[in-house]
Amino acid sequence: MGTAERAEDRTPDNRPYFFLSYAHTPPWGPDSGDPDHWVRVLFNDLCSHIMALTDLPAGSPAGFMDRQMRSGEGWPEKLSQNLAACRVFVPLFSPRYFTSEMCGREWYAFHERMLHARSTGASAASAVVPALWTRVDFAELPDSVRHIHLENSSSGGRYLTNGIYGLIKLNRLRDEYEETVFTLAERIVQAAREARLPPGRPRDYESTPSAFKPRGTGPRHIRLTVAAPTRDSVPEHRDAQPYGDDVLDWNPYHTESTRALSAHAEELIRSLDYRVTVTALDDESPGEEPPESVEGRPGIVVVDQWALTDEERRSRLKVFDGAARPWVSAIVPRCRADLQNHGEEGRRLAEELERVMPAILDRARRGDCRYAVNGVPTLTSFTKVLPDVVAYTSRQFLKSAEVRLPPGPHIPRPRLTDVGRPAGSGSEDLPGGEA
Repeated sequence: MGTAERAEDRTPDNRPYFFLSYAHTPPWGPDSGDPDHWVRVLFNDLCSHIMALTDLPAGSPAGFMDRQMRSGEGWPEKLSQNLAACRVFVPLFSPRYFTSEMCGREWYAFHERMLHARSTGASAASAVVPALWTRVDFAELPDSVRHIHLENSSSGGRYLTNGIYGLIKLNRLRDEYEETVFTLAERIVQAAREARLPPGRPRDYESTPSAFKPRGTGPRHIRLTVAAPTRDSVPEHRDAQPYGDDVLDWNPYHTESTRALSAHAEELIRSLDYRVTVTALDDESPGEEPPESVEGRPGIVVVDQWALTDEERRSRLKVFDGAARPWVSAIVPRCRADLQNHGEEGRRLAEELERVMPAILDRARRGDCRYAVNGVPTLTSFTKVLPDVVAYTSRQFLKSAEVRLPPGPHIPRPRLTDVGRPAGSGSEDLPGGEA
């Protein structure tokens, strides 16, 4: 162990151990009191245990929950600061949790922070420790949270049946509540030690997307296509570090990230509660329409301009652009640290890309994602722009779907007689039985 590492270990870390994310319960009447009183009780009990289990100094917050804030005192900024600083994220699962946009934003912001740490090699272990507040139907969980494992408490079935809320409200289960909360505090401390998640940069709360799709929107699916060279197909003078044996190994931000861009993008899209299919442009059949056009799903193509140095890939991109529907968008990474991107050949390839993909690039610039196709300079920028492109692409798909709605059943209009009465209405109903 080096001197620098030992010094780092000795640096005190007084950040909150956990961020408690929960869905606010609306009051049911004027005399209902505080509907989230028991959440506050849980929070205080967790803080007490964590202070006993760790060496946090006096005065340091053991956890954070939004009831510590007063409305009107810059609460979005304080919320974002704590999401960027806390060591562990503790979501309280309940049916209301997954319909809360606020909870969805908190989940996404923290998950984005974990992905960034994983990409930079700073942390690999999960720092999410979910807890069951009330009983939920696990089959109905959003796709964005299905990868999170909910450990059973030592209370077993009573915890799964009643949740922490049931344990705390029923006097006969008080011992089970105490044991469950102590076990949860131990899991929080353990996750903090294993993940060692570094602080992040606070994310603007208002622009943070939700990780939970609105109720009733049905399944959502994005097709992500990667157009890039492989290590053995780039020109000899091109730096091969961003490339691998497969197209999907492409890592344009290799000075910042240890992961392939396709893996990073796939996890980000999943965290937005979308299903995602990742393919390489090399695997598409030339001359055919992009699969997203046929399958009826929005698509995003992530393009490395150095793919244009290969004649076959240039042709594939041209065909792809010509067949792409309005719900196909693009992102063009152009790493700021890659000097070849900004040299003479890099500038020439950027101009060539405009000629090869005029339709997709023009649509992006006429929409609200022009910055995605003008050269995304860093991994942080890519992480921020991808949700905007996903949202824009989905909106375009929905607009097109409305236009493409099948016509309803044909109901012939009644034929009028020469006196303006529907034919067949029965002339016998008229006085005298005559029309």
